[in-house]
Amino acid sequence: MQYPMFLSKRLTIRPFELDDAPRVQELAGDKEVAKTTTIIPHPYPDDWAEEWITSTHTAMDKGDSFHFAMVNEQNMLIGCIYLFINKKHNKGELGYWLGKSYWGKGYCTEAGQVIITYAFEELQLNRIYADAFTKNPASSKVMQKLGLKYEGTFKQSCLYWGVYEDTVVYGLTRSDYNKSK
Repeated sequence: MQYPMFLSKRLTIRPFELDDAPRVQELAGDKEVAKTTTIIPHPYPDDWAEEWITSTHTAMDKGDSFHFAMVNEQNMLIGCIYLFINKKHNKGELGYWLGKSYWGKGYCTEAGQVIITYAFEELQLNRIYADAFTKNPASSKVMQKLGLKYEGTFKQSCLYWGVYEDTVVYGLTRSDYNKSK
């Protein structure tokens, strides 16, 4: 299957390749990165990156999710942006993680703009939403910059590393996306 690839001002946004596994292991293995997400285990298991990359291709083949590597101008993999698809309700859950040394530089916002356009224009989704831990305000700022609107706080909605965490949810509908173009 031919997977989509995108170019933005500073990034190549492409499907993961098995050759990316050592870099994924390095970035995702950082406890500071893992604690900002609900999807990265810590400690990061050896050889898990290869299995994960293979699983992303399987999910893309089925249209269940799209995981993309964010690669900077120096051709360095710096993080991941993804979209989980709910086909029944025609919506997608946006998520992202970034290597710590790349935080605060606008990369997630830049990649997010590309993926939101893809979601509404190509996949024809009706809604995009994203959530974040309340203790991760930087992620909420990314969502706001992407045009997603605050929809609520869910108390103790996620059990992570033995602690119930509060999360915030932001969303964007196709009609609001079209108004903002």
